[in-house]
Amino acid sequence: MSSEENPGNARQREIFVNGAAGIEPEVPVTFEELEEAALSVMAPEAADYVAGGAGSENTVARNGAAFDRWRIVPRFLRDVAERDLSVELFGERYDHPLLLAPIGIQSICHEEGELATARGAEDAGVPFVVSSVSSFTMEQVAEAMPETRKWFQLYWSSEREVARSFVERAEEAGYEAIVVTVDTPVPGWKERDLSRGYLPQLVDGEGMANYTSDDAFCDLLDAPPEENEFATVQTFFDVFGNPSLTWSDIEWLRTKTDLPIVVKGLLHPEDAREAVERGADGVIVSNHGGRQVDGAISAIEALPRIRDTLGDDVTVLFDSGIRRGAEVLKALALGADAVCLGRPYVYGLAVDGENGVREVCRNVLADLDLTMGLCGRTRAAGLDRSLLLDERNL
Repeated sequence: MSSEENPGNARQREIFVNGAAGIEPEVPVTFEELEEAALSVMAPEAADYVAGGAGSENTVARNGAAFDRWRIVPRFLRDVAERDLSVELFGERYDHPLLLAPIGIQSICHEEGELATARGAEDAGVPFVVSSVSSFTMEQVAEAMPETRKWFQLYWSSEREVARSFVERAEEAGYEAIVVTVDTPVPGWKERDLSRGYLPQLVDGEGMANYTSDDAFCDLLDAPPEENEFATVQTFFDVFGNPSLTWSDIEWLRTKTDLPIVVKGLLHPEDAREAVERGADGVIVSNHGGRQVDGAISAIEALPRIRDTLGDDVTVLFDSGIRRGAEVLKALALGADAVCLGRPYVYGLAVDGENGVREVCRNVLADLDLTMGLCGRTRAAGLDRSLLLDERNL
């Protein structure tokens, strides 16, 4: 492989050649401009819903700022002409360490919602973790990305039969892992949404497609969903989430599927250890993008301790705070096998639909590729802490 074939070189060349012809990028390259452009085209209440976090949004801010604690120490005069972004997850080779995090109700950002995201992800070759509260059914989303890996994120229902049905449907639709989100036993206190009195499911029934298409959920209704929308929404809120969820439920799920089970939303190393002992194949270190606990530890601060506790043999992913390639590199060096990108791709969706998702993914991967080369590293799977210096030790 020549350096010209690496994604970073190719992406930069494409942008600069287009620029010489007077063609500027259709999707902003910088995260700050991307966020500004996205929020300007979204309805104000939707913009707050996506960008906002819990309480004072201290955790949202901390997620980004905490990356600065670790400084990259580049090494030079090493042959970095050939670079390999591939990683292994659950014994399978992935072309790169980037996935799209589960974000629900994407139709409030773009009318085609998760369908556009799925097509953009397919174009970029980036796996998509599809949310339980997607605006389109998991089957529709799967059909939109037939050639690309996809995982399904499960919000555990208070009705266990609904959870079982969702997992069964995901298996039949070709999803390759079940991601169980556990950091939402109760809703976070999101001041922006509360100030507007805005919750998409209540306003227009968004984010319920997987429920209203599910036999187990519909068995709980007195009439078909389309005949009594109010009662359907009421039932959705009755069964959505489960504040009584415990580790025994993870053990139960282990008996219901052979797919890898990934527990998402862990910040404490002992919770990560427990997850694996109870049957999980991996974990996602995450604080839900700062949307649940105001003042929580940042996810990147939690990552090294969780990796140290689990050792090298357990799959560990990371999300919360990824904006650029350098942050992906730091997360990989601190112990993640792969990372999940959140708000940036949804901003791309808002700005330019599937093209926006594709361009954001390509930019992040190009940035990672070039940053890795600039650090004297050639393998994403080989990044480690020797690449970083804790600024507290400076």
